[in-house]
Amino acid sequence: MAPRSLASLAHALGATSDLDGALVALSECVIEMDRGASLALLRYDGRQEMLRERLTPIMGRVERTQVETTFDHLPAPVRMKVAAGGQFVDMAERSSEYARLFGFTHALDGGVLALRGLRVEGYLAAVLVLYEPRKIFGTRTTERLAPALALFDLAFGRLSEREAREEAVRTLEDVTQRVHGEYVRKLRALETELRDARNTTPSGVPMISAAEAVALQAESARADEEVRRATRKADLAEQQLMSAVGQLETAHVELHRRSEALRQRTRTLYLLDRVLTLDAGTESPQELVDGLLALVGDDMQAQRCSLMLVAPEADHLYLAAGRGLAPHVTLGLRTRIGEGVSGRVAAAREPLLVQDVSQADRHPLLRDQYFTTGSFISFPLVYHNELVGVVNLTNRAKLGVYSEEDVERVRILALVISLVAWNAQLADRLVVALNVD
Repeated sequence: MAPRSLASLAHALGATSDLDGALVALSECVIEMDRGASLALLRYDGRQEMLRERLTPIMGRVERTQVETTFDHLPAPVRMKVAAGGQFVDMAERSSEYARLFGFTHALDGGVLALRGLRVEGYLAAVLVLYEPRKIFGTRTTERLAPALALFDLAFGRLSEREAREEAVRTLEDVTQRVHGEYVRKLRALETELRDARNTTPSGVPMISAAEAVALQAESARADEEVRRATRKADLAEQQLMSAVGQLETAHVELHRRSEALRQRTRTLYLLDRVLTLDAGTESPQELVDGLLALVGDDMQAQRCSLMLVAPEADHLYLAAGRGLAPHVTLGLRTRIGEGVSGRVAAAREPLLVQDVSQADRHPLLRDQYFTTGSFISFPLVYHNELVGVVNLTNRAKLGVYSEEDVERVRILALVISLVAWNAQLADRLVVALNVD
């Protein structure tokens, strides 16, 4: 798949608010790979063990049809693999036999049917069905679709959680309205009954007997007791409603956290895809090193950053690329390993995180006039236990402060930078290009 397709799919899945939009985005990705392939999603009801609804993306929209097919129509080994999820299961020679079962009546003869289970919270929630023409040469569409399906799997889980939360809200509102209506109806009936008992006297009788008075008092007491019970039920219903609202708020916070985690994973995939594409498409060492620095600098919102590589002479680093540095700092500037912030990080091979500007006396870099925030990260680049260089990130946008989570994020990007720099022999090639040795 072209890098642009994967990046655009990640953006579309992150931006959509419903399953239809996610399914249309995946369908467009499938059509870009193989115009002869067809895709459908079947909703699965675990309580009834039935495939209930078929969602078919057609020309930018989703067509819904009822299926009502039991899951045990599939062979037992296939059912087990589909229920486990995570991979496509080929129907092989039985593809044409089961294609009609899943609604592919227009499928090409000799095609291959593949099924993949989608799980939510450990349970099978849907089955993704792909029918593609049989190929003699070339890679199967199911194999090329693997990165896109990984993104769709994450989006499907997020959208399923949102649908479950909205259904819970609707159910709770229905129950609350029903209980409140019943409470109001009974309360009005009791008030009417009590008023009639107190104010109505039999016609033609000037006064009531003692027995009748006792009976009326008993009826009044019974009515008061009914009112008290109804009030107590209303209080209990209100408490349950408040508890449910609290649970919904908690679920909303968790949904937001998972959505943010999905966004971060999508962003990381996009950046890794970009740097690998740059590595494969350029021969210029300076262009490559600038691209590597932009990868980590843009992702961490660093307005000032630098990338230092191991120099030819022993125990030295040299400045290979920089952004936002002081005017007197030039490419090729040497730093001895063990001296300064970058030198100490290179010697210890451990990342350095500074969050508080009060530590300036221990880190001279913080006293630099071009340093605008009290936070920075300096991270060593190591590949196969060999030092490759050091990356420095400062001046986070909007005066932000780096955290331990940011250090772990830089760790992933540093592994990719180290791999690319080592395989491209970037340190030696760039020294020759800069003419600084």
